[in-house]
Amino acid sequence: MAKLKTQYICQNCGATSSKWLGRCTECEEWNTFVEEVVAVETKKSQQKSKLSGVAKKEQDLMSIADIEHKQESRLVTKDAELNRVLGSGIVAGSVILIGGEPGIGKSTLMLQLAVNMLDCKILYVSGEESSQQIKMRADRLGIQNKTCYIITETNLYNIFKKLKSSKPKLCIIDSIQTLVSPTLESAAGSVSQIRECASELQRYAKAYNTSVFIIGHITKDGQIAGPKILEHIVDTVLQFEGDRHHTYRLLRTKKNRFGSTAELGIYEMLQNGLRQVSNPSELLISEGNEELSGISIASTIEGLRPLLIETQALVSRSAYGTPQRSSTGFDSKRLNMLLAVLEKRCGFRFGDKDVFVNIAGGLKVEDPAIDLAVLCALLSSFDDVAIPAGTCFAGEIGLSGEVRSVSRIEQRILEADKLGFKVMYLSASHKGIKDKRYQVRLQRVKTVEDVYKALFQ
Repeated sequence: MAKLKTQYICQNCGATSSKWLGRCTECEEWNTFVEEVVAVETKKSQQKSKLSGVAKKEQDLMSIADIEHKQESRLVTKDAELNRVLGSGIVAGSVILIGGEPGIGKSTLMLQLAVNMLDCKILYVSGEESSQQIKMRADRLGIQNKTCYIITETNLYNIFKKLKSSKPKLCIIDSIQTLVSPTLESAAGSVSQIRECASELQRYAKAYNTSVFIIGHITKDGQIAGPKILEHIVDTVLQFEGDRHHTYRLLRTKKNRFGSTAELGIYEMLQNGLRQVSNPSELLISEGNEELSGISIASTIEGLRPLLIETQALVSRSAYGTPQRSSTGFDSKRLNMLLAVLEKRCGFRFGDKDVFVNIAGGLKVEDPAIDLAVLCALLSSFDDVAIPAGTCFAGEIGLSGEVRSVSRIEQRILEADKLGFKVMYLSASHKGIKDKRYQVRLQRVKTVEDVYKALFQ
């Protein structure tokens, strides 16, 4: 019989203490310690309560030179975006954690993955929805799969029994915050429960070579809820993000032991599920033929994927004493810097103007290479003169008004060339680029004044 005792656990980072503390000594957050009942197992009870049934075997010492390198086997899905983010497929026996805001589409993405894989057995474990609710969402996807099995269960012991009897290749847990381990007395969603359930799932995945997807909730700060050790236990951490008021969703990799963390998957949320966006540049650029002022096209890099996005700016006379500065999808501090450069280096007066900047499509861009496009959109709106069609920009703006070079410029040029752009403005400091390779004309500029003279004079 396991002995019971209580201890105080930080709900933010998972630090433990024998007494209550007002401030956590690890993460320095206030009022995060909660008293929880935990079970301290004796040697006899430890042998009986291994939920996953995985016995630890003593291994002999091996030299690293004697270990044979084997290519890990991967399960290639029908979702090309997910394959790209994971590194060309799901590695057998891997544990993948996917987090995101409520209602962003995590469950839809995982259910869509499950019903589309017709050639392998999949177990979908739901602790939040009933089987009828899952069936309703599956019907909206319009796909029938007899090898996808659904179980609505929160008890980890019962889940392992079903896993051992069905032996699926892939298991999806929705979500880790709802699971309860019988060896602990604390409530579901607590730090100790999340840590214990994730550890047991990790042991099972490695022992039985079963890939496990774990859906996790996030906090107000955008971090995955639960102890930070949860992200260390799993092999891959994915972040599913986007604005619920827009249709686009981004799948980013925060950690990946079997591939790159620079990849990005893009989806479009439709009524019948998530659609893979193979060429996002065409969707993120307005299709209107009428030329309007305050609109420019920026070449950016998201992960390893080049994108052409539309930046919008509006400059108008302030009706109040204090002018407004507002930006959506673009850093407001960087906007203030660009306005200061325009005032100091070019003589434009924005002190009595309201300035609004928006990145179309609900994207949040941190790439400094879009500085030049934002600056040109501001100038276009200030003079109320439209930028010629077929023009795009890639350049970082320095405090002295110079146009600085950006990384991976050739990928940006190729994307603009593929989409049929005529002119691309970039820094004159880029060397070794062969203009004859591209149909798009490369306009090299040194300063902001050069850009203004080329576009508006």
